[in-house]
Amino acid sequence: MSVTSDEIRQSLLANDVEFRNLAEEHSRCESQLQQLVKEPYVNSELLVLEVTLKKMKLNLKDRMEMIVARHQNGARHH
Repeated sequence: MSVTSDEIRQSLLANDVEFRNLAEEHSRCESQLQQLVKEPYVNSELLVLEVTLKKMKLNLKDRMEMIVARHQNGARHH
């Protein structure tokens, strides 16, 4: 029986400090982006912040996916 990506993510959230920290930072970036969307007036500074947050979120997501993939590969070899 193979382990799904969601099961691996849940296990990593519970047991892997690095993964949990990445997930928490990803959530913080998402919260900040949601706040920016609510701003009635957008200036260039806010636009730069939005792009920066999106890039950070993507980088964090990529790092999280690499950890999941590493665990999936490790599970297949056992």
